[in-house]
Amino acid sequence: MKESPLYKRARRARRHHAIRARISGTPAVPRLSIYRSLTQILAQLIDDTTGKTLAAAATAGLKGDAGERTGKIAESYLGGKALAELAKTAKITTVVFDRGGFRFTGRLRAFAEGAREGGLQF
Repeated sequence: MKESPLYKRARRARRHHAIRARISGTPAVPRLSIYRSLTQILAQLIDDTTGKTLAAAATAGLKGDAGERTGKIAESYLGGKALAELAKTAKITTVVFDRGGFRFTGRLRAFAEGAREGGLQF
């Protein structure tokens, strides 16, 4: 039996609220917030004390060398590297990872690996 989409969305929202109750970003250590849609991953570095987005990146249309990764996973990896480069220009090296209630596997994991290889620590 397949779960209804509304139930899946409600479960993700519940997980996301539980995660956000425990973590918060500061100007020195911002929160790396991830949203995974069907086609791309959107990521932001957020300072929760002022509510400002310090840097943002999306995986739409990224091409390049992602090793043996292919398809959306390769785009996610390159998106993580792109966000790490933006963080470097903003002089950010350490972040708090907010997976947004999504499971840490597949495209989300590839994004995190790219960000780590780009120089972000979390």
